[in-house]
Amino acid sequence: MLRSDMKPTLQPDDLLNVIVSAENPEVTVPFNFPQIQGNYQLNENQSNIKTYLIDNDGFIEFPVVGKLKLGGLTRTQAISALSEKVSFYIKNPSINLRILNYKISILGHVVKPGSYTIPSERITLLEALSLAGDLTIYGKRNNILVIHEEEGKKTYNRIDLTKVDILNLEHYYLAQNDIIYVEPNKTAVNGSIIGPNTGLYLSGLTVLLSLILVLKS
Repeated sequence: MLRSDMKPTLQPDDLLNVIVSAENPEVTVPFNFPQIQGNYQLNENQSNIKTYLIDNDGFIEFPVVGKLKLGGLTRTQAISALSEKVSFYIKNPSINLRILNYKISILGHVVKPGSYTIPSERITLLEALSLAGDLTIYGKRNNILVIHEEEGKKTYNRIDLTKVDILNLEHYYLAQNDIIYVEPNKTAVNGSIIGPNTGLYLSGLTVLLSLILVLKS
């Protein structure tokens, strides 16, 4: 199955925003507590949102319902699980679920390395690299490393950006917390072996030789 056909699954440390809606808004109040306290820094558009952190065992503590395991489920599956539980108390509830801290990290020879929050919960490798300003001239395009972790297990996957069938590669579509590493090409490696001050030394040597020739003449 291609990665493009797969959907990201919820993992421990994912921070969720869950809003319950219904025909009668009053019955949803117990499920939509406002954000009172917490150590997660929210932006100005999220200041009143109640958030739920998935614990190491994959559970959240949801109002009225209690502990509910969402870890390992896709977003659609998690919504179904929440809807099933809330249906005991509300007729035909509507569940809106978002991952607030969905991010990827891009390291190595890119223009702007760092971690990037992804609001759409879906991003391709090329889109991720464009966020980082693309590869530098020293980045190796035919051996991009994508580190993916699922259920505590890391996999290391190599992708060649120069291949025509890149869209069909398994890890072309990235998942939550994926790490992309762009390794140096031969030019960068050779440059590091020679050293950044080599040009200065050669320039100094040229000046010294010229001085010797002038003194001898």
